[in-house]
Amino acid sequence: MNAGIIANRPASYRAVTITEGLRTSARRTPDKLALTEEGRKLTHGQLIRRINRVSNAGLGLGLKPGDHVALMCTNCIEFVEVTCGMSEIGVAPAMINARSTAHETSYICNDAGAKILFVHADNQEAAFAADLQTVERIVVIDPGNDNSDYEKLLAAASSEQSSIALEEWDVFSIPYTSGTTGNPKGVLLSHRSRVNHMLFTMAANYGCYTPEARPLATSPFHNGAGFINALAGPFFGGTTHILPKYEPELMLRALQERNITSMFMVPTHFHAMFNLGQDTLHKYDKSSLQVIHSNAAPLPQATKEKIVDFFGEGILFESYGSTEAGGCTFLRPEDQLRKMSCVGQPGPSVWLEIRNDQGDVLGNDEVGEVWIKNAWLFNGYWNNPEATAEGLVDGWCTVGDLGKTDDEGYLYLVDRKKNVIISGGQNIFPREIEEVLHHHPAVGEVAVVGKKDDYWGESVTAFVVLRPGQAAGADELKERCGRELARYKLPKEFHFVEALPKNATGKILHRELRDRLNKGEFDT
Repeated sequence: MNAGIIANRPASYRAVTITEGLRTSARRTPDKLALTEEGRKLTHGQLIRRINRVSNAGLGLGLKPGDHVALMCTNCIEFVEVTCGMSEIGVAPAMINARSTAHETSYICNDAGAKILFVHADNQEAAFAADLQTVERIVVIDPGNDNSDYEKLLAAASSEQSSIALEEWDVFSIPYTSGTTGNPKGVLLSHRSRVNHMLFTMAANYGCYTPEARPLATSPFHNGAGFINALAGPFFGGTTHILPKYEPELMLRALQERNITSMFMVPTHFHAMFNLGQDTLHKYDKSSLQVIHSNAAPLPQATKEKIVDFFGEGILFESYGSTEAGGCTFLRPEDQLRKMSCVGQPGPSVWLEIRNDQGDVLGNDEVGEVWIKNAWLFNGYWNNPEATAEGLVDGWCTVGDLGKTDDEGYLYLVDRKKNVIISGGQNIFPREIEEVLHHHPAVGEVAVVGKKDDYWGESVTAFVVLRPGQAAGADELKERCGRELARYKLPKEFHFVEALPKNATGKILHRELRDRLNKGEFDT
C-alpha cells in the first residue's frame, strides 16, 4: 500500500482483523459458548481473554510484527487461540499438517523462518526430531494439562488486548499448499482476505452464519478452508463444535447430539460416510442440519445425487476455490441436479475468466485455464517471487485449473492443467473418465492418470477402490466407460487398490500415483 494513501485515510478508518467478530461476540454475549470439543468448552469471553494471553506471551518471547511461528496441531481449541493470538501481534503462523514427518516439519519451519514451533503433545516426536534451523523454542500444547508449556506461558501473560497496530493486509497465517505438483508453497493470507472471505463467500451465500449458528468443524485446520469454517461460528456469534479428526459415525452422532446447523466436508468425507451400513447411516437424527458446504475437490455427480437423497433437498452447497483465492463460484441447492458436474456461478465480488495459453479470453464451452479476481486474494507466495509472478497477474489469480463456462455463466471444472493426459496426440481429461466410473455402483473412489507409453506417449490408467462387499472387474468397468466415452479415452489398464493417496484436505494425489506407476510399482 502506498504510504501517501495510508497518511490520507479518513479519521473513521480502522483495520478489520480476523478477531473483530470474536471481540464483538465477547462484548455482546461473553458467557455464551464459542468453541466446544468432547469434554471441553470455552465461552466467547474466555476465548478472547486466552487469545489476548497468547498475544502477550508472544511479545514476552521476543516476537515482533513480521516474524513467523509454526503451528503443528490437530483440530482443537488451542489451534484457534494460537492462530488468532499470534496474528493479532503481526506474527503469522505457518501451518503444518499434524501428521507430518520430521523431514516435512523441517521443510516448512525452515522455509517460513519460524522462530517458535507450537506443537500438540501427540505430534511432538516428529517436531523434536526435525532439523530446525530457525526455531528458537518448541512449545508443547497438551489440552487439559495445566502444567504444559503452553498453559504456563498463558498463565504468566496478561489477558488484556495488546497495543500492536495492524493493517488489514498484514498476513495472519501461512497455510502451505498440498504439494500435489511439487514442494509445498507458503500462501500468504491477510486479515482482509479472510474477513472478506467470511463475509462475501460464507455469510452471503449460505445464510446460516448467525448468532444461532452451530457449525461442526471436522476438516483439518492447517488448511485455509478447514480453519475459516471453524472460525466463522464464533466470528458471527455462534458456537462451533470441533472434532479432532473426521470419523463418519462420530460426525453423524455430533449432528444429533449438538444440533448442528452446518458443516464443511470434502468428497472423501462423503465417500467414507456412504461406506457405513444403512443401519448406521439412518441411526442418527440430522434434522437440525441447514447447510452442507462441500469444497477442496470437485464432487462427482453420482455422489451429489446420493447426498441430496440422504440429507434432503435445499441443503447441499458446492463451491470452487483455492487456498490462494478463497471461495469463487457457488452451486446452490436448487442447481445440484439441474447443472450436472458443475461448480456454480461466481459469487458476489468475483470475476471469472477462462483463458487460453496465450492469455486470450475464451467463449462459452471452450476449455481453458480458470482465472479469478476478487476482494480476498492472497498476498502471494512466501519467499517465492517466481511462483507469485506466475499465479498473480494484474490482480488476477490462477492455480492451474482447467474449466469452461455455459451460457448462464456456470463453471464446469475439467481438470488440473498438470493432470491432462496426452495420448496419441489427443488431450484427455481424467475427471471426465472418473465421473463415468463413479456412477458404477461398486466403485467407491477412482483416480485416472497417464502412464508413459512408447507408442501412445501416455496411456490412460485407472486406479479403483471398490466399495466394501462389492465386486467389479476391469472388463466390466471398461465396458461401462465405452457406453459414454470415445475409444481413445478408455482406460487401457485398471488397478484395484485398497486406498488412494491423499493429502490432509482429501485431495487425491494424482502426481504420486503417476510417479509410482511410471516407476513400475504397479507392474504385475
